[in-house]
Amino acid sequence: MLVVLGLSTQTKGQVLISLLFGEALNTPKIEFGLVGGFNRSWIYDIEESEGLNSFNIGFYFHIMLKENSFLSTGVLVKSNVGASGMPTYPIGDDDFDSVFVDGELTKQINYFYVPIMYQQRFNNRWYVEGGVQLGLRNKTYDIFTLEDAFGGDLDYKRDTRDDYKYLDAGLIAGVGYKLKKRLKSSAVGINYYYGLMNVSKVPDQKIKNSALYVYFKIPIGAGVKEQPQDE
Repeated sequence: MLVVLGLSTQTKGQVLISLLFGEALNTPKIEFGLVGGFNRSWIYDIEESEGLNSFNIGFYFHIMLKENSFLSTGVLVKSNVGASGMPTYPIGDDDFDSVFVDGELTKQINYFYVPIMYQQRFNNRWYVEGGVQLGLRNKTYDIFTLEDAFGGDLDYKRDTRDDYKYLDAGLIAGVGYKLKKRLKSSAVGINYYYGLMNVSKVPDQKIKNSALYVYFKIPIGAGVKEQPQDE
């Protein structure tokens, strides 16, 4: 139910729902909370491209399988991938093409990403995790940027949803550190996503997404149900 809400509402609404129902969703074997941070993404299949910086936010579940072993999942309700620094292309308008011929192109693809990972903890502090990540495309844009004579930027945003498939999928793995030695605790970590699907529908164009995530996790409503286990 909550996953459906996360896919159909705005980010602010999802965060509010998480705060309201966090206490109910946390159980002795389930940890629920918010996750957010910074990510840098690439499209390696386009040679003339650079990384794209973005922020992400969502919610997560850690479901205990056995002691120190968990299923780590959730939804990133705001997660942009893509690339920047590419040359522009003509769109069929002579006036537009003549203005942006020397501009720079950024491809921005918005996804709802769902990681599904096996997580192994060590001494209830460090952990490693890995698995698959599935994505459902939302909005996509090609952003044309040109620096004007006065040092400012001239931007044009083109909706390109028809150029991309709805689904993305790939492998994800990373490492993290829990700030307190207890079952449920805030944590920091790094994950890397390597897309396996060509998400482009444009003939002769290949686009596979990849991204490096630096995140911070905060459990919601878990403090009352669990006593600290710090050394």
